[in-house]
Amino acid sequence: MTTSGTIPTTSTPGSTTNTSAATGTGGLDGSQQLAGNFDTFLQLLTTQLQNQDPLDPLDTNQFTQQLVEFASVEQQVDMNTNMQTLISLQQTSEATSAMQFLGASVTLSGSSATLSANSPAAWSLNSPSPATAQITITSATGQVAYTGTTALNAGTQTYSWNGQGNNGVTWPAGQYTLAITATGASGQAVTVTTQTQGTVTGVDLSENPPQLMVNGQSYPITAVQSINSGSNSVLGNLNSSIGNLNSSISNLTQLL
Repeated sequence: MTTSGTIPTTSTPGSTTNTSAATGTGGLDGSQQLAGNFDTFLQLLTTQLQNQDPLDPLDTNQFTQQLVEFASVEQQVDMNTNMQTLISLQQTSEATSAMQFLGASVTLSGSSATLSANSPAAWSLNSPSPATAQITITSATGQVAYTGTTALNAGTQTYSWNGQGNNGVTWPAGQYTLAITATGASGQAVTVTTQTQGTVTGVDLSENPPQLMVNGQSYPITAVQSINSGSNSVLGNLNSSIGNLNSSISNLTQLL
């Protein structure tokens, strides 16, 4: 019994490579599908070799090319699996790092601050040069609570507001947002950045990156500019987490 000299073509799971990058189980599914296709291919190849026509042998270049294609796809599936593991490790490290911020006093990029009965709302303002700034403070509902001017020095300084509006009425405790426009001595615009301080009271791990709750507001972990004094244990834990992540990344990189 003889068969034709053409090897039946088995489909290579090229689409699985793309899927594995988007789903956590794609790499595993791709490997299983690849193994099944490869076994089928070898069975067909062996059967044809056993039953080939001696006067019309199989073209070795064809099945050699098929073997090379399977090897290439297998490498891609393995690479995507390792990349998915790397992404998972990174997300786990971000979540661990975020949890370790709980209770820490931090400085963040932001323009919202909390006014309470016992303390004024305070912001850190950073100006690249001396300037005159126009300050506008609004409530959580968007109402203008206060407007005024202040002189800024080059560098970082604190601006605090005791809650008293321009009409002399004291505004209630809550969240207030500061907007600032500044001009230099020659009338040129000066860009002033605002920061706020507070204690991390909660962490939302459902977001990516994780969100920190500070002064009743949600901030991405990337908004943290510094960890203030008294939070040395947090710094130690973060450094340990970063060290473990770097070690895992180094080990995985060797496999890619």
